[in-house]
Amino acid sequence: MNKAKVWLVTGSSTGFGRCLVEELLKKGERVVATARNPQTLEGLKAFAQKDTQLLIHKLDVNVEQERFDVVSAANNAFGQIDVLVNNAGYGLLGALEEVKENEIRNLFDTNVFSLMLMTQAVLPTMRKQKSGHILNLSSIAGFSASSGFGIYNATKFAVEGHSESLAQELAPFGIKVSIIEPGPFRTDFAGRSLVVSKEMPEYAESSGVKRKYFAKVEGTQAGDPVKAALLMISIVEKKYPLRVPMGNNAVDRIKQKLDDMKKDILQIEAEARATDY
Repeated sequence: MNKAKVWLVTGSSTGFGRCLVEELLKKGERVVATARNPQTLEGLKAFAQKDTQLLIHKLDVNVEQERFDVVSAANNAFGQIDVLVNNAGYGLLGALEEVKENEIRNLFDTNVFSLMLMTQAVLPTMRKQKSGHILNLSSIAGFSASSGFGIYNATKFAVEGHSESLAQELAPFGIKVSIIEPGPFRTDFAGRSLVVSKEMPEYAESSGVKRKYFAKVEGTQAGDPVKAALLMISIVEKKYPLRVPMGNNAVDRIKQKLDDMKKDILQIEAEARATDY
């Protein structure tokens, strides 16, 4: 029987992070569960099979010292970090003209820069081990954009580009990277994890449509976060491709966009090729 892996999960208090930690503990894996307020994680202890299985630690991914502190604590407690799940993040709803500069910068700080820097803090441990797996939480919004979600789209597109490159950089060290692309799931994303910018009536027919969708979708999404958590665990246990869409919505939108992209390329292929010397 393989020894239980050590998982470090950012944003463990709610949503995918919470479900994932609960399922990992049920399976007997060792987990470093993190949140800005560690008290929100106390209920996770009920899922642990033994006290030494779970380490609860404070982590605001935007704070440099806390990123290094949690890596040090994980190594001290378990002697290794096998899987990093970059789950912490949130959404921003609003057309470009509707959102404020600080809303844009704050979203990139959490969804992009802190994800990269959290990974950077963990990599020395994984390189020394010559093994590891990084799961970067993107979204269908990281592959297929929609009006009213452009800034969030931009952050997740950045995560996908970064992850593609990272997978190539880390392959020689035996470290894998997976991009997780969920569609609509029944988490709190449409609630507490979504910042909604001040509405401009001029955008009623574009971002306004997305606002109406999120105002009524909470609690009715098709995706089951427990099933998503189990698939994430399976990704680490088995061989999966770089991109892992989750849910029918995500699969269908990705396939449709690939078809659309192919049509665009074929339409202009001759002219595009002719621009070389």
